[in-house]
Amino acid sequence: MRPKVSIIGAGATGATMAHRLVEKNLCDVVMLDVPERLNPTKGKALDMLQAGPLVGFSTSIIGTSDYKDTENSQIVVITAGVPRKPGMTREDLLHINTQIVRSCAEQAATYSPHAIFIVFSNPLDAMVSVVHRVTQFPRERILGQGGALDSARWRTFIAMELGVSAEDVQGLVLGGHTDVGMVPLPRYTSVAGIPLTDLLDAERIAQLIQRARQGGTEIVQLLGEGSAYYAPSAAVIAMIESILLDKKRIIPSSVLLQGEYGLQDIFLGVPVVLGARGAEKIIELRLTPDELAQLHKAAALVRETISKIAL
Repeated sequence: MRPKVSIIGAGATGATMAHRLVEKNLCDVVMLDVPERLNPTKGKALDMLQAGPLVGFSTSIIGTSDYKDTENSQIVVITAGVPRKPGMTREDLLHINTQIVRSCAEQAATYSPHAIFIVFSNPLDAMVSVVHRVTQFPRERILGQGGALDSARWRTFIAMELGVSAEDVQGLVLGGHTDVGMVPLPRYTSVAGIPLTDLLDAERIAQLIQRARQGGTEIVQLLGEGSAYYAPSAAVIAMIESILLDKKRIIPSSVLLQGEYGLQDIFLGVPVVLGARGAEKIIELRLTPDELAQLHKAAALVRETISKIAL
């Protein structure tokens, strides 16, 4: 019997995620959206299913608005929420998305009490906290996608600057999934094993850090309507694949810190070993005082956002 992954929210990101999943032949997929979007959700699922004979996958995908169809999911991904618009910060989304995410988490947890939840909705770190409060699941089964995407953007901009393959760029972005909360780490960034600091001067690195922090905003402004979904969906797929196949990849993810990095009871992006049990290990890097201060500043921003949430 194949594992089941349920995606709550069948908009651009959720549908792209589902498309990537079925083509990987990894699991059966359930795409769920609100009743008024039932037919489009079913249509997307049927369209993807009909690609099976051509692409060569045999996994099942259905579109639904009934949480009963998500029962016994191994992984639940929450992408539901209002998307960002030009001029809108992630924090602007807070109040309406809190209620949406809360409802999704409550219903999905009822049918899949042993699932690993991956939260995608923004403001990310605060929404992961909402899911944790609602479900009361252990911390290894509540994850937020943020660091994986931020790190991919950081690596991409470095590759573009140097004119090399992004596959040869390794780097980490910690902190919050916000423009001001990201903490790129040049010290832990290399290109084919060569330290980034040997390839670029401090001024250019600082410019790339700023572009990485503005990566999501840049795309929102270019699109004019909606927000990024190709790279974000790929980031979630990397997390899902590491969990379902027990790859134990180290992927920056938003997890509940309980003493790590000197932080307590806060969701924040840090390097995590992702395996069959979810967040199996948190990697504690040796940060400089300045890097640690940036991480604690990011945590303070997340706490400030969470303090505005009424559940």
